[in-house]
Amino acid sequence: MKNILSFLSALQENNNKEWMDANKPEYQAARKTFMSFVTELIQKTAAFDPTITGLLAKDCVFRINRDIRFSNDKRPYKTNMGAFIASGGKKTKGAGYYIHLQPENCFIGGGIYMPAAPELAKIRQEIDYNAPSLIEILSEDKFKNTFGEMDGDKLKTAPKGYPKDHPHIELLRLKSFTVFTKVPESEVTQEAFLDNVAAKFKVMYPFNNFLNTAVAEVEE
Repeated sequence: MKNILSFLSALQENNNKEWMDANKPEYQAARKTFMSFVTELIQKTAAFDPTITGLLAKDCVFRINRDIRFSNDKRPYKTNMGAFIASGGKKTKGAGYYIHLQPENCFIGGGIYMPAAPELAKIRQEIDYNAPSLIEILSEDKFKNTFGEMDGDKLKTAPKGYPKDHPHIELLRLKSFTVFTKVPESEVTQEAFLDNVAAKFKVMYPFNNFLNTAVAEVEE
C-alpha cells in the first residue's frame, strides 16, 4: 500500500496529463495494488455479507479521472483511490462499504449517500415503522466506538407526510445515512490493514442491512 500513497502524494503536486503520461507505469502499479486489495476485501466482506458474493473489484473501484465538464476546478485527476463495495457495485442505489486512500485523508465509511427520492422515501418509511432497530444498531458500543455518531445534512423541517413532533424526527430529517472513521497512514501500510478494514465493515453490516432492507422494496 505504500506505493499507492507515494504515487498519490506525487500526483497531488503534479496534477496534469503530461506528468501522468510520464509516470504511467507508477500509476498502473499503484492501481494494480489497490485492485488486488479490493478483491481480497470483497472476499472477506462476503463472508458476513452474502449480498456481495461474486462482486468484482472493477465494478467497485472509481476512475481516477475527474469529470471536469461542469467544474471550475480543471485538475484532470482525483488525488485518491476509492472503492464502494455493494451489491451491484459502485453504481448501486443501495447501501455499501467505502474505502478511501489519500495522503493525510484515509478513511473507511459506508451507508447510503444522498439517496434518490424513491429510496429515501422507503428508508424514512422503514425508520417510521422500525426506528428502535436502527437506534439499537447506532447505539451498540462497538459501532459507536468505531464510527461515532451518524450525522449529515438534514431538512429544516419534517419531511412531507411526517409530523414535526414525530418521536424520531431527527432521523427522518436526514438526507443521507452514512458513517465513517479516519484511518492513519501508519495503519494503511501495515500488514494487518486488510483484516482491520474487514473487521470495521463487519461492524457496519447491520447498519447497511437495515438500509438495504428498506431500499430493496423499491427495486422489487
